[in-house]
Amino acid sequence: MDLPYYHGPLSKRECENLLLEEGVDGNFLLRDSESMPGVLCLCVSFKNVVYTYRIFKEKHGYYQIQTVEGTKRQVFPNLKELISKYEKPNQGLVVHLLKPIKRTSPCLRWRRSKIQLDSIYENSNSDYVDLLP
Repeated sequence: MDLPYYHGPLSKRECENLLLEEGVDGNFLLRDSESMPGVLCLCVSFKNVVYTYRIFKEKHGYYQIQTVEGTKRQVFPNLKELISKYEKPNQGLVVHLLKPIKRTSPCLRWRRSKIQLDSIYENSNSDYVDLLP
């Protein structure tokens, strides 16, 4: 994945530090989900809070942003188009994406063992927000 705002296995805490450092609404980045392997997180700052939206890869290579149950699913041919849509105001995020926070070094993908995966699924989803239509 060659997107300058994709940070790979960045922790939630590191993500918050990067996004809130400047105190600007609309700072954003992509990172790997800590609790759901294979899922990406779109993280965006708004009023000194970081909102996290999960992005799932579909079986045909498309990406979909997590939406409220019962709303129409949004599918994109690639991550660049997904980001482009949410750079426009009033697309369902808490604030539109304004400024990408670019990584300063190459990111390394990582893998978790099965033992670690079993303990991950005990975590609560309370750190995530639903995308509103």
